[in-house]
Amino acid sequence: MGILDLSSELAIGIDIGGTNTKYGIVNHRGEIIDKGDIKTDAFPTIESFIEGLYAAMKPIIDKNNAVGIKGIGMGAPNGNYYTGTIEYAPNLPWRGVIPIAKLVSDKFGIPCTLTNDANAAAMGEMMYGAARGMKDFIMITLGTGVGSGIVANGLMLYGHDGFAGELGHVIVRPGGRKHWSTGAHGSLEAYCSATGIAITAKKLRAENIHSALNDVPEENLDSRAVFEMAEKGDETAKEVFRYTGQILGEALANFIMFSSPEAIILFGGVIKAGDYIMKPTKEHMEKNLLPIFQNKVKLVFSELKEADAAILGASALAWEG
Repeated sequence: MGILDLSSELAIGIDIGGTNTKYGIVNHRGEIIDKGDIKTDAFPTIESFIEGLYAAMKPIIDKNNAVGIKGIGMGAPNGNYYTGTIEYAPNLPWRGVIPIAKLVSDKFGIPCTLTNDANAAAMGEMMYGAARGMKDFIMITLGTGVGSGIVANGLMLYGHDGFAGELGHVIVRPGGRKHWSTGAHGSLEAYCSATGIAITAKKLRAENIHSALNDVPEENLDSRAVFEMAEKGDETAKEVFRYTGQILGEALANFIMFSSPEAIILFGGVIKAGDYIMKPTKEHMEKNLLPIFQNKVKLVFSELKEADAAILGASALAWEG
């Protein structure tokens, strides 16, 4: 029998999304050795969800339990690290304050730690990805929304109540575009998320009737379609990303002057636009920084595979716990 060392211990990562909940068993090297998913929105009550999750995961837990499972890490919208509760998450089927970490711990008989989904992504990046060895960085997720996780002095920033780091809801254009969910005017998420990019594309193509974007059906006009048109040379499509990059870069400059990170790590579908969005982002970031901050902060892409990042990030919580 071999020596059982720390690297043979396992952790469970669970990522709760509005539509799907993904789970996996992860080793210390960041390899997912077993995974699966269930439909979050198929369970109208939290009790039925916990039962469904347990039923789905029990076979893979039993298969790997001989090695030893250290804990469960869980990422969820509005997940509170301090209390282990999901609080008033607008895109989940269960309302109010849900003591999910306790419910999972009790059902599985394994300690469970919760945080919000963007913080989980930052944890994963610090343990397995582009932020290995960094003590100060900001993770920005650019997907359907804009999420963020802030790490300072090697520690995740949670704030006094567990909700620090909502950079997607920072107002970057006072009195600007109304957010479809929060009702706030001019937030970063309203412009720099995939949803925001689609809104910008619809606005700009209406102003430029000769743009190839006008050939894209309304329901298909997303950031990918804008990228495809930019690749074909459409100037309006390029302007969508330039405008988005400008707003993102200005916001990143503010974030840098707040916590002076070594790097900003970008993650999510929007960054697939590459230089179309990254060049204006970098330009406007540097242009809006004080000289003491200029040319110091790396803008880097996540090193985690998009499909697995949420599971890896959540599992990193279990190693920490």
